[in-house]
Amino acid sequence: MKKVLTTVLVAAAFSATSAYAADLKALKAAPAPVAVVSPWDVAFGAWIASDYNFRGITQSAHKPAVGVYFEPRYNFNANLQGYLGIGGESIDFPNHAAAEIDFYGGLRPTFGKLALDIGAWYYWYPGGQCFNTGFIPGCNASLPNGNVIKADLSFWEVYGKATYNFSDAFSFGGSIYYSPSVLNSGADGEFLAGFVKYVFPTVPLPSGWGAYVSADVGHWFLGTSDNFYAVTGFPNGIPYKSYTTWDLGGGLTYKVFTLDFRYYDTDLNKGDCNAFTSDHTAAGLSSTAINPGGPGSKWCGATFIVKLSVDTALSALK
Repeated sequence: MKKVLTTVLVAAAFSATSAYAADLKALKAAPAPVAVVSPWDVAFGAWIASDYNFRGITQSAHKPAVGVYFEPRYNFNANLQGYLGIGGESIDFPNHAAAEIDFYGGLRPTFGKLALDIGAWYYWYPGGQCFNTGFIPGCNASLPNGNVIKADLSFWEVYGKATYNFSDAFSFGGSIYYSPSVLNSGADGEFLAGFVKYVFPTVPLPSGWGAYVSADVGHWFLGTSDNFYAVTGFPNGIPYKSYTTWDLGGGLTYKVFTLDFRYYDTDLNKGDCNAFTSDHTAAGLSSTAINPGGPGSKWCGATFIVKLSVDTALSALK
């Protein structure tokens, strides 16, 4: 009986030891808890440039400008992102508006190598003054060069963009924007654009550096303004000259920094440029059908711009 009892106790001890070892092995083999990734992110950045150019036209009278933006994002899944943003840029407009403040938002769905962006944008120009000789209540006299401008140039657009990433190095795409009243002028506008970009796979630079070249071309189809901007021959408003703009350049990247060098130009002559921009620095005489006896503006001509920007997101800082 003692022999049987001893055998049973030894077997039980070995069984317990084996079970304990198995439990330890199971614990060691158990996968680590999966980290919970928040669907929220925030992108932000800033830039400084020798000029602020928008669709081929300077917004800062060919003077240096700065800008910032802040963009909360929500990733519904790996292929769909929603976003809202606010930004600001320094400007030099004829109506002496304090700045450009941007409010925007939309959705960014992706389908493999194709990335889409659909949204709306509001351009707010606070602090402007009215200049017009038409005895309009609250308006000052015309600008010294005879141009007129509204106090509020704020307007909105809706847009759609598409980018196809053919490879890690090569991408191209297009976009379309629509506004019922460009710069609150009463003239509708449709801007169609396309771009191509090539990122060099290797560059003879220290680790972390990159380089790229890119080009853009766009055409802004513009309608007729309201009668605030009426001129001789056009008592109901100016039929703005639609125009083509393009740019070509390249840059260097290092971590979150980008240094871009770019040439811009349009096919607008100085007279038609003045009619569209009401440039307070326009001078001389550049008479056209929509700018009869008016001065000429250099705001739409060829220019070279250097821009330094920094762009990152909270997720990249973790």
